Amino acid sequence: MHRTPTLLLSSAMVLVLAATSCGGSDSGSSTPSSPTPTPSPTTTPSTGATITITSSGVSPQSVTVAAGSRVTFVNNDSRVHDMNSDPHPEHTDCQELNQVGFLAAGQTKQTGNLTTVRTCGFHDHNQSTNTSLQGTIVIQ
Repeated sequence: MHRTPTLLLSSAMVLVLAATSCGGSDSGSSTPSSPTPTPSPTTTPSTGATITITSSGVSPQSVTVAAGSRVTFVNNDSRVHDMNSDPHPEHTDCQELNQVGFLAAGQTKQTGNLTTVRTCGFHDHNQSTNTSLQGTIVIQ
C-alpha cells in the first residue's frame, strides 16, 4: 500500500494537536484554581472537670468550672449509677446535670453546657441519701 505525503502530513498534525491538548505545558492563560476551603472548626464546650464514681463514692465531691464548660462523669464502679441534679426527686436545680443520668459500669457521660453562674448539687437518684454519692459543681 502506498501512502501519499498529504496523508502522512495530516496524520502527523492530528498527533501533534492531540499531544498538545492532553497535558501540554501551562501557558498561563488558564484561571488558577481557588484553594480548597478549610472546614470551620466545630465549637465544642471544654470539659471543665471530671468526676469519677467508684465503690467509695464520687471524687472529687466538689469541682469548680468556667461558665460554658461541661463536666464528665466516669463510672469506675461495678454498679450502675443514675446521676442527677438536686433536689431529689425533682432534679430541677441544674437541668444540664440530668444529661448524665444513667451510667452503666465503665461508662462515661458529660453534662450539658453549664452556662449559668451558680452552684449545682448532684446525687445518685437511686441512692439519694448516700452522701458519698453527692457533690457540687460550682460554675464561675
